[in-house]
Amino acid sequence: MELSELRQMSATDLRIKEREAREEVFKLRLKLRTNQLESRTNYYNARRELARILTLIQEQVNGVAHAGQASGAKKVARAGKR
Repeated sequence: MELSELRQMSATDLRIKEREAREEVFKLRLKLRTNQLESRTNYYNARRELARILTLIQEQVNGVAHAGQASGAKKVARAGKR
């Protein structure tokens, strides 16, 4: 699912997505450990999606607006100057 689609979801919908993503990661991890998974990429992608969902939930809880990549780059540049 696209990040922009996830950003438009309510907190309740994100919690539902989180639960689904956790179940998917569990199933894929089980298949990975029992050598039934054809591609590890599916497992890694599922973990990334779960991380995105958890990040968005945390942003909503903290009331943090999406700052974008530009401000993140500025923070890194400032840290390098010190």
